[in-house]
Amino acid sequence: MNDHKRGAGILLHITSLPSPFGIGDMGPEAKTFADFLHRSGQKYWQLLPLNPTEAGQGNSPYSSISSRAGNTLLISPELLAKEGLLDEFELNRYHLPLLTKTDFEAAEKNKKIIFEIAWKNFKNGKAKHLAEPFIQFCKKEAYWLDDFVLYSRLKKQFNGLPWFEWPDITLQNPKGESLKTNADFHQLEEPGIIAFLQFIFSKQWHELKSYCNNLNIKLFGDLPFYVSYDSVDVWINKEIFSLNEEGKMIGVAGVPPDAFSDDGQFWGMPVFRWDVLKQRGYDWWIGRIKKNMELYDILRLDHFRAFADFWEVPAESETAINGEWKSGPGADLFLAIKKELGDLPFIAEDLGEINDPVHELRKRFDFPGMKILQFAFGYGMPSSNYIPHNYTTNFVVYTGTHDNNTICGWYLQEGKQHHYQLEKYFGMPLNEKNIHLVMGRLAYASVATIAILPMQDILGLDENARMNIPASTTDNWLWRLLPDQITTDVEVRLKEWVELYNR
Repeated sequence: MNDHKRGAGILLHITSLPSPFGIGDMGPEAKTFADFLHRSGQKYWQLLPLNPTEAGQGNSPYSSISSRAGNTLLISPELLAKEGLLDEFELNRYHLPLLTKTDFEAAEKNKKIIFEIAWKNFKNGKAKHLAEPFIQFCKKEAYWLDDFVLYSRLKKQFNGLPWFEWPDITLQNPKGESLKTNADFHQLEEPGIIAFLQFIFSKQWHELKSYCNNLNIKLFGDLPFYVSYDSVDVWINKEIFSLNEEGKMIGVAGVPPDAFSDDGQFWGMPVFRWDVLKQRGYDWWIGRIKKNMELYDILRLDHFRAFADFWEVPAESETAINGEWKSGPGADLFLAIKKELGDLPFIAEDLGEINDPVHELRKRFDFPGMKILQFAFGYGMPSSNYIPHNYTTNFVVYTGTHDNNTICGWYLQEGKQHHYQLEKYFGMPLNEKNIHLVMGRLAYASVATIAILPMQDILGLDENARMNIPASTTDNWLWRLLPDQITTDVEVRLKEWVELYNR
């Protein structure tokens, strides 16, 4: 990452791809998108986290029941058919309407049926070429897979209740291997399909990664800082999180009031006990990083400032206003990671109100930071850290991220004063139909090493295509690309920009 070779890429999550099954997946359309990236000269495909999502947590990829498991909703039924696990001609009966919004509920119901058929076929001897690789996968990944399988089975047994509401108090507090020797655990069919689907996810993902890498496209992943309270990670590792003896949260993660929310953001996730993690050599974090680097070529560290200091809110609070700053692990964690795993291609998400310790931590390890063009305009624009004439090279520039409005939506919500400032800066008339082109060019023309444009901004879509509204819990993570939206003109334009701006 630090070789300062200019490049460009696109931000598009797997769920946003077209597919006939209600949600984007790792099947043919993912390879079609990779082909488009290659033809248009792109070097990076940036994604959101790939961990399992839940309706009860708003289907947010940043709030998962496991930091290591894959989201099986991203499994492609078409690839299962190619493996011999499904009848290719029978797949049509499971097709769902191709809409501009992900239908998580319908996709989950639909794929549950598909997966059960595939699992039954596998047990009945179909796709024998997968039998030995499945066994090896279960052995190799046992260090996290066994806990995840057990957690998933128990969660289903208790009708989806979070672990801290399970009626059996002994199950709320697992001790070593005792729970796994539960008399009926190994007699149940359910653990088999859970592990099998994780195997299939891993296989399909690594095949897609190889396909992209062979086209000289790097997969750019995203690591959430915190993990969900209702997760196998917290259930198994309570001692490294801010919980009391009963497993209830003491300190909760969030951020103070900012541009996104007057009350701050109350995330409802337990903060880490960094003193305990340090005593353990940061083993949980090192294992998590190692697992993620098996999935990606580059890893964005979300909420990077929390490594320096983090906002802790008392668990009984209703908003994040009454929190306080606490010291994070700082350089000590990254030195431990480097000692164990070597130099890694991290990107620091250093957005928001950032202080000197955060800047110093990023610069000490030479991690590229982030620049958002939407933040560049407004009060104090000429001296803004986000305006390209003030950049240095070691950054990734975006028109916006998954948390921002689209460029066209942003332009329409801003007032005349903003529009006047933009026209003065660019020296040309602007409107909602050309702003995405002008801002895209500005990102590509900047000195930032990497330029990443969300697919919505490349297409010039309005606020209806926004991926997420921070502090909102409804109608997020839904936008999807339609098959005919990427035209030849779009491809030619990106290729031209890549060549013109030496990316």
